[in-house]
Amino acid sequence: MPDHEPSSSAQSGERDTAARATKPIGHPPLGKIGFIGLGRMGAVMAANLAAAGHPVNAYVRRPDHLKDLLALGVAPTLNLSDLFDCEIIISMLPDDDAIRAVFFGNQDATRFADHLAPGAIHLSMSTISTAASAEFAHEHQRRGQGYVAAPVFGNPDAARARQLFVVLAGAPVHGERCRPLTDVLGRTIVVGTDPTQANLIKLLGNMMTATSLEVLAELTTVLRKCGHDPQSFVDVMTSTMFDGRVHRIYGSKIVAGNFAPGFVMPLALKDVRLALAEAEKAGVSLPSVGVVHDRLISGIARGHGQLDWTALGLVASEEAGIG
Repeated sequence: MPDHEPSSSAQSGERDTAARATKPIGHPPLGKIGFIGLGRMGAVMAANLAAAGHPVNAYVRRPDHLKDLLALGVAPTLNLSDLFDCEIIISMLPDDDAIRAVFFGNQDATRFADHLAPGAIHLSMSTISTAASAEFAHEHQRRGQGYVAAPVFGNPDAARARQLFVVLAGAPVHGERCRPLTDVLGRTIVVGTDPTQANLIKLLGNMMTATSLEVLAELTTVLRKCGHDPQSFVDVMTSTMFDGRVHRIYGSKIVAGNFAPGFVMPLALKDVRLALAEAEKAGVSLPSVGVVHDRLISGIARGHGQLDWTALGLVASEEAGIG
């Protein structure tokens, strides 16, 4: 999910991206689109697809969400069966188990994948493990269906501006069929034909952000402790050696104490655990990620579980006695 926010060229980028997505060259018109997972990110993504002219039908569990989604141009339903005839199903669910429960439940009646038509495509945009991705790809292939992994880098603000980075991998015929959708959401980057490639890149990319946040949290805390303005430090570093979006955007958020939820700590911890498991499987140590793991646990234990992962800055300050 997280990592980027919209740039100053958002409006022109939106127009260009939307034009490419709504008028794909060489693609027949898409049929009915399903969407499962209407959280902070999913709701914005579904609304953008609907605004681009795609017929988006979204499954929701709570009746009080129906009105809000209708206002966004999305057709909501409380019945999963209303999505059985979709050509492409997008999932934006929080973890492996949530996807498995919806698509491949233990009971026949709850196996959503069993009710999809052969040729239907599951476009999984969640951040999940490579093992789960491989499992889901196999199960869909066994049913004559397509599976494409397309996790995204970006937070809800970037999603609103259609500036997500979509990392896509899957069979070319299925990936190209999904491009009119992913191109609406931002920039699509195709990384291969094996869905697990996209999932591993997403997990490791999130670790680059997580470790950057931890370093920013520690160093700005040193400056505060010494009585200096940490924003000056962030300004100097982001105008010289570290001018990337992560340092610029999140550095200022940490200094300002802006920890409004975008990517909450428990979800960040989930990704950290998945990345550590991938590294262990590969026989590689990730000591810096281990530090972030412990700090996230500490932050959640301190009652910050509903805050954004930039609250690593709050944890650092509290542990230094200046929180």
